[in-house]
Amino acid sequence: MSKTSIFSPLLSLAGLVAVATVVGAANAAPSRVDVLIRGGTIYDGSTGKPYIGDVAIAGDKIVYVGKQAKITADKVIDAKGMIVAPGFIDPHTHADSFLRSPDATTRVNAAWLNQGVTSVMIGVDGAGTPDVGADAKTLVASGIGTNIVPFVGFGAVRQRVLGQDARAPDAAELDRMKALVAKGMCEGASGLSTGLFYAPQSFAKTGEVVAVAREAAKRGGLYDTHQRDESSYSIGLLESVKEVIAIGREAGMPVHFAHIKALGVDVHGQAQAVLDAVNAARAAGQQVTADQYPWLASGSSLDASLLPRWAVDGGAPALLKRLDDPATLARIRDEMQENMRRRGGAKSLLLIGEGFDWTGKTLEQMAQQWQMDPRDAALRIIRQSIETRQAGQRDRGTSVASFNMAQSDVDLFMKQPWVVTSSDGSDGHPRMFATYPEKYRRYVVERPVVSLPTFIRQSTGLVADMYHLDRRGYLRPGHFADVAVLDPATYAPKADYIHPRELSVGVSKLFVNGVLAVDNSKTTGAAAGRALLRPTPKFCS
Repeated sequence: MSKTSIFSPLLSLAGLVAVATVVGAANAAPSRVDVLIRGGTIYDGSTGKPYIGDVAIAGDKIVYVGKQAKITADKVIDAKGMIVAPGFIDPHTHADSFLRSPDATTRVNAAWLNQGVTSVMIGVDGAGTPDVGADAKTLVASGIGTNIVPFVGFGAVRQRVLGQDARAPDAAELDRMKALVAKGMCEGASGLSTGLFYAPQSFAKTGEVVAVAREAAKRGGLYDTHQRDESSYSIGLLESVKEVIAIGREAGMPVHFAHIKALGVDVHGQAQAVLDAVNAARAAGQQVTADQYPWLASGSSLDASLLPRWAVDGGAPALLKRLDDPATLARIRDEMQENMRRRGGAKSLLLIGEGFDWTGKTLEQMAQQWQMDPRDAALRIIRQSIETRQAGQRDRGTSVASFNMAQSDVDLFMKQPWVVTSSDGSDGHPRMFATYPEKYRRYVVERPVVSLPTFIRQSTGLVADMYHLDRRGYLRPGHFADVAVLDPATYAPKADYIHPRELSVGVSKLFVNGVLAVDNSKTTGAAAGRALLRPTPKFCS
């Protein structure tokens, strides 16, 4: 596909006529279109009531949404009894193993498409490259199935300038970090992402983060963060929430909590205190929002979950040296014991890296099998992972699902009008393949924590509003044709913690930029995804 067709797709003749009609008369029924989705129950992404009607697509745009009209179409889809909604927008994903795969079929990103997702945010948790423009161009040119919304990452920037070291930048280094963030923003990033829980980002003081974040703020960016502490690891959940709010206030930018939660036994029941802090900031005029996944188990790695942060100062080589020193190892094991307690113990840590002897077993079970302390079992897995990576091989053997959240906290966060749905989809966790149908089945159908209209709103228009996405997230004439047709009777997850890579079912049709991407729960092979880059902001040369 040529560059022109990637970024400026040509409309069909019928599409040109239809678009011209809409321009002439807002939402007037065009005479002929490419696709007509007829008679479905329309949830348009807004707070408006659903209704039975039609959605017409010409080229890559929606050209009509409304009550049934006399429209001729090249393809008519009978959507009677179906949910017709905007394609879902996932604000927090780790989809790199799909989007960056050398295999064209994998890059279609079926894990998300089969949930009804048409757009995904990338570069989250501070991982986003500052080379936003080149990266987006490469991804789209390779052929990807979903739209992407990139962030420039504090972690990637800090690592490029300071490596893995636990120290503050000097004035010149801070200027380099700021320049890299400005570069990423000027190339179309939606904002700055951070993962202050993870080393080496955890080594940064609040003032350093604020100084760098201001570069994104002055260019209209959002501050999106995996906050420093969702539990009781360092400053504690509530102090961490206050830090996020302070960063946004001091940098002068909206803030967004990634996968908001109260993680671990020490903070169960603190959801209301978090809400009180956020609502106070919002009442004072600050823009504060969040996303959330509908799972009781988080997904991370054994090293991030159990190792103290000082132990990874300097990266993997430095960690191995510390593990080889008996006195330092004893100190590490002591702190690992406390971190394991926070997570609910070794029985609450399910090992989910694919293709290993321990896959699908808890850390407690592996410790029993190896006849060793759970901490030593964890270190054995971490060592093997480091050695594998040092040999130049990809390894996710330390991936873990940590059952550490209280249902009451999850429910309370989900009900907030400023919280949207995300997957935080990562390899080995079922949330990569099943988040949206999981929320629909468990929290809408089985135990109605939220209504169906709220579920759709939290997955579409509200997300688009938070991230200022141009003509996405709503079924409106002139908007891009990201459209989902879901069967409410069969839309459901198939993946679970033991079988995390099972594709979801119940997506009858899914269009990405007007191209049919899913047909009766099967991907078509179309790679119609685009990079949704922000227009060049002010303060860019």
